[in-house]
Amino acid sequence: MFAPLAPRRVRSVHFCPWADGLEDAQTFLARVPALDIRNRVTDANDPALLRVARLDCDWHGENTRTFAAMKHASLNFLPALVTGAGGLLPLVQLPAASDEERWLIFDGQNPQKIATALGDLLTFLKRNGWRVLLYGFDEVSRTMPCFGQIAPHLDVLIHDEFPLDKRGRTSLSQCCRTIHRSWVANIVPFAAPFVEEPEEKIFFLGSKLGLTDNRLFQIEFLENKFPGRVVASRDHSVAVADRHQVNRYKVSLCPEGRKFTVPAMSATHTDRPFWSGCLGMVPVSENSRAGDRLEALYREGLILRYEQGDLSSLGAACERALAMSREERRRIYDHFNRHETVGTVVADAIAAS
Repeated sequence: MFAPLAPRRVRSVHFCPWADGLEDAQTFLARVPALDIRNRVTDANDPALLRVARLDCDWHGENTRTFAAMKHASLNFLPALVTGAGGLLPLVQLPAASDEERWLIFDGQNPQKIATALGDLLTFLKRNGWRVLLYGFDEVSRTMPCFGQIAPHLDVLIHDEFPLDKRGRTSLSQCCRTIHRSWVANIVPFAAPFVEEPEEKIFFLGSKLGLTDNRLFQIEFLENKFPGRVVASRDHSVAVADRHQVNRYKVSLCPEGRKFTVPAMSATHTDRPFWSGCLGMVPVSENSRAGDRLEALYREGLILRYEQGDLSSLGAACERALAMSREERRRIYDHFNRHETVGTVVADAIAAS
């Protein structure tokens, strides 16, 4: 009999725009709450700008946390690293290690932040055995100017625009594994406990778009239909540090957080139904204009949907969500934590590559 193969030893390095030099991911995460962001915004005296920057910093920090906590049966993940633009020189100076596989992980359009150095950096790293993954969101192949620089070096591209831009697609290496998958929950699986008896209320998520007419109509409608049972977040999205507090509510209403008006993004969605499901809430999500967004999850009864601009459809979906049993909610919680987190998606992609 043959002895089973030892798990591959994998070291991930996440490029985070809020990080500085190359450092241990856990050390960076311990610093994030107290990170001084005033010198990273255009106007340090603008409290609204500082608040949005703080939300962005914490959100990207959670991406680092998810990558640092990755697990997979066939992989042995070594302590993860993180770097910002200031850590590129130490990155290329890391001593060679023949007993570990190294992956540089980018997300969103953050490669653009080091566009002037990107081509030379990736050429050097690939020559030295590194592998490169990009988990893109928005129209990364169309609107990120440096896509042509990173594409030939990618081992894995996870993207939620479809189809990819033709010119961008042809610049990918033939060895690149491409996965059409939207950005999901940047939460460590099962980090939030399941709430057995949540408040029978609907938490209405805010958005960067603010209180649009559509949102105001929805809030007014719901407050009339479910008096005393609607908690509306009227500003930006929930800070990551506050997510574990909102799961005291049974239902999470996830209206559009972005304008899905271009063909390549019309069938995608925000990450809010995903982290809501990971918290054990019942996700109620608005359909994109093209419809059928989150169709597979809907068919499995793991989310509820309502048609865009249809208040009666919205009311019916919320009514059904409030009526869901504990067993139904636990099924949602288990599914999203096992299958719909960023770290899980990336770990599976690395294992298959």
